[in-house]
Amino acid sequence: MAFRGAISVGKQANTSLFSIPYYLRTIYNVSPANPFTRLNPISHNQTGLKYSIRAVSGTSVDPVVSKKQKGEESSQNWKIKMLYDGECPLCMREVNMLRERNKSYGTIKFVDISSEEYTPEENEGLDYKTVMGKIHAIESDRTVVTDIEAFRKLYEAVDLGWVYAITKYEPIATIADAVYGFWAKYRLQVTGRPPLEEVLEARRKKGEICDDSKACKM
Repeated sequence: MAFRGAISVGKQANTSLFSIPYYLRTIYNVSPANPFTRLNPISHNQTGLKYSIRAVSGTSVDPVVSKKQKGEESSQNWKIKMLYDGECPLCMREVNMLRERNKSYGTIKFVDISSEEYTPEENEGLDYKTVMGKIHAIESDRTVVTDIEAFRKLYEAVDLGWVYAITKYEPIATIADAVYGFWAKYRLQVTGRPPLEEVLEARRKKGEICDDSKACKM
């Protein structure tokens, strides 16, 4: 589709740091010297539809999207959800690595099970106690994966599948699951935290205080 347009060029602020791609300059006859001057509406095509380009001055630019907003947008099309314990310092090292990597992919949605906002209903019925026992991930088709398979799926989602590729094959698969199972069983003690039973009891009492006062005091 070809466009014809007339462009009125006026004095503008210094915009030498900006440029318009060559193909846009060609279509709209924009001068490289003053690419952001106010543009008149483009003449209509054969169908009668009109096209226009919003003028951009040297003092007005599009709102900048924050990194947090980008992260939120990227998670909308996630392929796998990672349920992680945000109170586990060693776990968070891996989570932060994957989160940083995920900025370029947006394929992983991170869900902190230690958060007061965590609800099993939104995560295939997986309650806090169950997820604390070992790593859980949920694929976009609602398939729940655990143990080394969960790590493999998460790493594959950000093109790091080679890290766990060998764990697909026996006897490595069985050995890897056994080693991870041992770590999962004792990770609280290793990281200097109380046993799971005490953690669960503390959360129960916290929940009672929050329910009674309608505001959490802990």
